[in-house]
Amino acid sequence: MTRAPRTPAAPGRRTGARPAAAGPYALAGPRGSRPAVLVLRALGTGDLLTAVPALRALRRGLPDHELLLAAPAGLAPLARLTGCVDRLLPTTARDREVPADLPPAAGRPALAVNLHGSGPASHRLLARLDPGALWAFRHPSVPGVPGPAWLPDEHERHRWCRLLRWYGLAADPDDLRIDPPDTAGAPDAVAYPPPVVLHPGAQAPSRRWPVDRFAAVAREVRRAGRPVVVTAGPGEETLARAVAERAGLAPSAVRGGADGLPFDTLCALLAGAACVVVGDTGIAHLATALGARSVVLHGPVSPALWGPPQDDGRHTVLWHPDPGDAGRPGDPHADRPDPRLLRIGVDEVVAAVLAPARVAPAGAAS
Repeated sequence: MTRAPRTPAAPGRRTGARPAAAGPYALAGPRGSRPAVLVLRALGTGDLLTAVPALRALRRGLPDHELLLAAPAGLAPLARLTGCVDRLLPTTARDREVPADLPPAAGRPALAVNLHGSGPASHRLLARLDPGALWAFRHPSVPGVPGPAWLPDEHERHRWCRLLRWYGLAADPDDLRIDPPDTAGAPDAVAYPPPVVLHPGAQAPSRRWPVDRFAAVAREVRRAGRPVVVTAGPGEETLARAVAERAGLAPSAVRGGADGLPFDTLCALLAGAACVVVGDTGIAHLATALGARSVVLHGPVSPALWGPPQDDGRHTVLWHPDPGDAGRPGDPHADRPDPRLLRIGVDEVVAAVLAPARVAPAGAAS
């Protein structure tokens, strides 16, 4: 039997919906009388970036709707750069848990879309809004929500695009590029000649390549005549300074203090870099989205699930799994570096950085 795509129930005709206040995170124009699509993706930077193709599919497929994104407040600048989010509704939750509630401004949307997880908690959170329709993967604990099956070993970008295709929207998992913000007011954000950017931080120790190895890469890259910059995210200043000191770099080579770098400055730095060396983190996804050349170091999780596009010549992915390893052979939240990450040697990282670029970085002069 052929299954017809499901679409929002009479979008724009629903009665009794509460208009949502503009709030402090309005990213586009006023709502007016447009029906709302509320998307749940209350996670981190890399998570939001892997959902950009799905968000754009919603924007194209439902152009007359206001697109609301339920996500942490700190992601508002990134949400604005996607060009498809009208307002961000700030959420709070511990680690990667599902938020207990959504802001009152969520109202009763014409459509709620779960880009957060497999359910059932995220399904139930959205169902409490009584939306006109709810799009999500099916889950046996929430029988009232149809949808495609959840596949555990699927790349994150492809997963959410597949969900939307099941409901009848065209979605391209490679539609992930974003343009860097205007940094005319911050000329120091762009460096010449373009530096090699090292980002040693990661949320969990299992995804942090050792400091001594980052420092060794910095020394070899400098010896080859390339400038090096070390970036620090929030709380990573000590780590970044340790890399710089062991590499013999000047203190000015470290970009970012206790609060990290301003988002616009970080984007400009990555977009203009000769190469970005980074673990499996949100910064890796940001570099990919900005079109920067990158060397990405994977450990507990396969790049087939979270890595950059495999056919994009800008990116080199290094991963050394055990024979028979599946998509998630390690613990991405463990308190020590993953053995697969530790198998990546300094020489192969340096070789990847210094190799001729197969595709010019987005910020390179033509």
